[in-house]
Amino acid sequence: MRLIDGRAIAAAIAQDVTAAVTGLTAAGVTPTLAVLLPTADEASAWYVRSIERVAGKVGIRCQVDQLENPSRETIIERLDALSADPGVHGIICQTPLPPGVRLDDVSAHIDAGKDVDGSNSVSLGRLAAGLPTYPPATAAAVLEILHHEQVPLVGARAVVVGRSTVVGKPAALLLLDQHATVTVCHSRTGRLADVCAEADVLVAAVGHAHLIGQQHIKPGAVVIDVGTNPTPDGGLTGDVGPYAAGHAGLVTPVPGGVGPVTTMLLMRHTARAAASG
Repeated sequence: MRLIDGRAIAAAIAQDVTAAVTGLTAAGVTPTLAVLLPTADEASAWYVRSIERVAGKVGIRCQVDQLENPSRETIIERLDALSADPGVHGIICQTPLPPGVRLDDVSAHIDAGKDVDGSNSVSLGRLAAGLPTYPPATAAAVLEILHHEQVPLVGARAVVVGRSTVVGKPAALLLLDQHATVTVCHSRTGRLADVCAEADVLVAAVGHAHLIGQQHIKPGAVVIDVGTNPTPDGGLTGDVGPYAAGHAGLVTPVPGGVGPVTTMLLMRHTARAAASG
């Protein structure tokens, strides 16, 4: 088994993003990412601070709009304003949202050209149709890691555990686009371990700590662990059990795997949005 170094992959992407941002800045364009934070949730605030840090390293301006328990109407009004602002190139609406407010509802007010985290249903529809779009950054990170590690995908059997519109569904679509044969599993999948054990590439994105055991992993398979589950000591652990990981050929650690690549892809998407005008 070999651990995949997500931080090293992110650093390689950062070089290209920094060069692109430098060119844009020289041309009078300051790539700007707006993050709407409609919650006082500390985990969300920590993640947004990490986005700010990474943005600063590659030269992207990051503006954070924090709203205290806003209404649906307030969130929509702010997203509409950001979408109309020519100085803003990328927009993220951070979760969790206030009770009764749905992401698929408010994200419809993010201009598709600025939807750098692929949360707008138009973005997901374009992804499904094979049209140019910004896919959700976490799903895109799965493919970025596989490409970086030169994992053969054409004709490969891929299994995605999780069917969210943030990771599971878009990751499956991206894998299909690379000519993999894809199975999507979920909480009602029968004989889950047997299905997973057929995978050359296994993507664990269900948000259930250590759900994936050794019996789920084909010996030598590539395992991308997207899970970020809190531990009692304040750390994070993945969807793949620590002993199970040893059964894989390649596996992403948690933390230090998918996460750093996800954040850097948000920067790449923002730079590309700024370049497209």
